[in-house]
Amino acid sequence: MRLYSGDLSPYSARVRMQIYAKGITGIEIGMPPVFVPAEFRKLSPLGRAPVLELDEGEGIPESDVICEYLEEIYPEPSLLGATPLETARIRTVSRIADIYLLNNMVMCMPQANRAMRNDAVRDMLAARVNRGVHELEHYIGEDGFAVSGRLTMADCALVPALFLIEAFMPACDVADPIPQAPKVTAYWAAIGKNEHAARTLIELRRGLAERREQAKAMAAKTGA
Repeated sequence: MRLYSGDLSPYSARVRMQIYAKGITGIEIGMPPVFVPAEFRKLSPLGRAPVLELDEGEGIPESDVICEYLEEIYPEPSLLGATPLETARIRTVSRIADIYLLNNMVMCMPQANRAMRNDAVRDMLAARVNRGVHELEHYIGEDGFAVSGRLTMADCALVPALFLIEAFMPACDVADPIPQAPKVTAYWAAIGKNEHAARTLIELRRGLAERREQAKAMAAKTGA
């Protein structure tokens, strides 16, 4: 199998962290094409990373779908709960990370460009992220992990989400909301010490550095 993944893609990072945590060695991780050719569209008409290409040539899109698929074919170690209720709690935090944090942060990232910024759009998205962090405070664990006292799919979803918030909210001239949520702050400090989260964060930071270098090069080229 092959995972088409980008370092700064938070959805790709979520799948990579799951792969690392489960110790899966049979998946090659590579970059998607810079320009989406017809062949890649055949694999995934959505044309976005991540995509998991199976040995049969079929492509599975969408991080949540890929994670569920991997959980089923590699059930051990489990990143879901030991009971249906525990799994529901894990999926609740994952849902918050996906819908209330990641989705809004991905839309907010372009607002880091002051020349192209729309203040009303920036403020609306930032308010949604702030609300998501506030709601996460209710559900987040207090033992260094998101749920259940061990690494789960909730952590895989949260690590890239909180990374984007910390990296891009200040770049959008908006205060980072994480320090205003004590339990989320404690979690964020603790999870970075986990080896699988740390590996994923290294990749995300590498992707961020590359993005910033590209932005500098573009600004120099256009004289902005």
